[in-house]
Amino acid sequence: MDRRMRARVGTAAAGAVLALAALQGSGAGAQTVADVSSSPATVCHGTRPEGTLPDLGFPDDTPLQRTLNHVDKIAYGRYAEKFTSMAVDEEGSSADVYRVPSASFDAAVCGIAEKGVTLRLHDTDINEEGLTAIVDRISEDMGRWDGTFQLREVGHDGRGHVHIGVDDPETAEPILRKAFGERIAKYLRVGYTPQAELQ
Repeated sequence: MDRRMRARVGTAAAGAVLALAALQGSGAGAQTVADVSSSPATVCHGTRPEGTLPDLGFPDDTPLQRTLNHVDKIAYGRYAEKFTSMAVDEEGSSADVYRVPSASFDAAVCGIAEKGVTLRLHDTDINEEGLTAIVDRISEDMGRWDGTFQLREVGHDGRGHVHIGVDDPETAEPILRKAFGERIAKYLRVGYTPQAELQ
């Protein structure tokens, strides 16, 4: 994980996954959460000359890494109330940025993208703070569902949703959606996560 809400494309339950670490160890074997299918509202192709961004990382950072360091600064600074999450595709030198629509945020982010970097900006109706509140609410009582299914991890999926890893998704999903209501249910993505092995 690069920082906070950066998720790498192809990884499972990226972000601040709150697994049952104390009891079960790491949940690193989790399966990939299905990608969000929504099309980006805006696509930015970097125009800033390579190496012209002020240093925030390391001298050997790639154009993508330098760009994302500055996206982080913007996202967790004056635009924190707009930013939701980010999924990074290093091989494609690109990132999907999820944010509450904001023309000024888009202009700031697109303006710092270096040549060769593509940023795809997706609309959401919730910011990172809102998603974290949902994660916290679900993770407060991990053992609540024992006897019906096992809740093994919960966290941001990096794509504007909350990933919930369980042993039996078909059983768990309708129960969770009913328990947390329609307003929260639309952000939930329930998937299979294997039992973590004790180290």
